[in-house]
Amino acid sequence: QVQLEESGGGLVQAGGSLSLSCAASGRAFSTYAVGWFRQATGKEREFLATMSSNGGIIVSDAAKGRFTILRDNAENAAYLEMNGLKPEDTAVYFCAAASQGFGGSVKSRYDYWGQGTQVTVSS
Repeated sequence: QVQLEESGGGLVQAGGSLSLSCAASGRAFSTYAVGWFRQATGKEREFLATMSSNGGIIVSDAAKGRFTILRDNAENAAYLEMNGLKPEDTAVYFCAAASQGFGGSVKSRYDYWGQGTQVTVSS
């Protein structure tokens, strides 16, 4: 079992940057895929990026060119570096882990979720 905790959210002006962290506790974190999702008020949870257990990366169109997913298995952590933030990026951001080692963009493949961290981008 894995427990996840996000941090690093906050208020930033449009065009700014934030770095989100996801701290994982539990065993064999390196065997899990890690994904980042976000959910704006009144909208469905949206896939942003994922890194499989073997390092393969998939990034959504919304994140491509602006967001970078990283992981440090030695630290049991994952990160989402976000640049060029826009007001429409305002949402609660979640990290998730898939025990099968691959999750892709499919929410149901992820077994564990953090509580989320709020990101607010002002115009």
